Amino acid sequence: MADSAKPVSKRDSRKEAAVAADETQAVQLGELSDLLGYVLKRAQLKVFEDFLRCVAPLQLTPAQFSVLLLLDANPGRNQTEIANTLGILRPNFVSLLDSLETRDLCTRVRSANDRRSHILMLTEKGRAVLTRAKKLVVSKHEARLNELLGPDGREALLGMLTKIAEEY
Repeated sequence: MADSAKPVSKRDSRKEAAVAADETQAVQLGELSDLLGYVLKRAQLKVFEDFLRCVAPLQLTPAQFSVLLLLDANPGRNQTEIANTLGILRPNFVSLLDSLETRDLCTRVRSANDRRSHILMLTEKGRAVLTRAKKLVVSKHEARLNELLGPDGREALLGMLTKIAEEY
């Protein structure tokens, strides 16, 4: 039986070699590497990945951890206040609360002052999980960031990010 494969021309060979070379080289970011928004997002993704690894035994997301921290520091606040403080949209916040409540980490109670509103409270289990989470975050996650940035770098970055969050 005759070989029906088409012979490869020199041009096709060079094209295949160029494609193979391109696949082995890193994608060049070009102007993206100078855009603050892009670099901030990439940094956020790395920080979130590390956070999730650190608190993996507790199965908490950064948003859930933030909610638990605010509930601990602000007992008796309603869900609108907590959601607004964290910048979480209402539908997303309701879903987040549902997952925390299902795990018995917090509870919603109708407000005595406004029957349309719910007061959020940490449960005992929620306090215990938060205590463990804070230890993991401080001893692993924040410790790694502090080591990477150094004390001066940490303070400078915190100041710059706070300025963006408050003034931009």
